[in-house]
Amino acid sequence: MRKHTLAAAAFLVFAGSGAAMADDDCHLPMDQWQPREAVQKMAEARGWTVRRIRADDGCYQISGTDENGRGLKVKVDPGSLEIVKMKREGQDEDDDDNGSSRLQAAPAGMVAPPSNGLFGKGAPKAEVK
Repeated sequence: MRKHTLAAAAFLVFAGSGAAMADDDCHLPMDQWQPREAVQKMAEARGWTVRRIRADDGCYQISGTDENGRGLKVKVDPGSLEIVKMKREGQDEDDDDNGSSRLQAAPAGMVAPPSNGLFGKGAPKAEVK
């Protein structure tokens, strides 16, 4: 019986930690929020056209279009104005863009190697001592 109790307690601890990591809510008291005008300016500086700014889950939510004219929904931390979650028109539900661009490898031969001598002609040479 004791093993079952310990197993259940361990499950609850790990299940709760996973939920906390996936949290995209903001937890800042409203008296510490930056004004909507600051959110508007942040969005315009990124080239976005704002249709609506509202509060959602303790965050600012911006609805509008991005610099390419695609539909956009962005959750913004109300204190730091950092992007918490971003959804662009045409993205799958699982493709969240948190403001950081996804790095993709360039096709071979498209990018010149750095001029630091590491990549010369042929394979890199190394000496093991």
